[in-house]
Amino acid sequence: MANRTRIRLLIAILLVVGALVAFVWALSRRSQTEQVAVVQLPPVATSSAVPAVAEPSLAVPSPVPSVEPTVELTTPSPVTESTPQTAATPEASPAAPDVSATSLLIPVEGVRASDLRDTFQASRSEGRVHDAIDIPAPRGTPVLAATDGRIVKLFQSVPGGITLYQLATDNRTILYYAHLERYADGLKDGQQARRGETIAYVGDTGNATPGNYHLHFQVYRITDPKHFWDGENLNPYGLLR
Repeated sequence: MANRTRIRLLIAILLVVGALVAFVWALSRRSQTEQVAVVQLPPVATSSAVPAVAEPSLAVPSPVPSVEPTVELTTPSPVTESTPQTAATPEASPAAPDVSATSLLIPVEGVRASDLRDTFQASRSEGRVHDAIDIPAPRGTPVLAATDGRIVKLFQSVPGGITLYQLATDNRTILYYAHLERYADGLKDGQQARRGETIAYVGDTGNATPGNYHLHFQVYRITDPKHFWDGENLNPYGLLR
């Protein structure tokens, strides 16, 4: 009788334990199901503002056909201006001819080449060298333009007296006329003078001895026409002879 009671009690305990285990298992399954439902993310909507990335084209470009150079066995044609010839030396543009004895006129009317004296290296006051020639002539003798060129400056100075500067057509030779009595009527800066044209008259102005009428005639080369007062002196005697 006691054994049956124990067996029934044991079975009741087992049933209770089984029921508890089943209940706990059911709760566990429900909890897992709810957790999965909670952490599940909603689908992300595609924004129309984000441009779609185009996939790179995998098309292979067609091969460039090779061009074989054509070998000409005939004489090549002359090189055109659009294709410079590297072996050729470029030709410089022709410069204006220098002023020489063939283009210079004795700048005092009536004076011959045999009348000239070389005073280029003659000494002057204050240890100076003349750097010019003096051409004696009576007062008022016409002074002639020795070559074609522009009158760049009419100027009066203490040593030179009444003077003028003429730029020859080569744009680098200056002719300087000094100790003038006066200029030709109407002469002005910038005027173009022709070879042989009267531009002034012989005098004794400046530091010339009174009554020593002559033309101080100077020739020199310049590097800049704007600096017409300075340059490399040339001997006019050799140019006029």
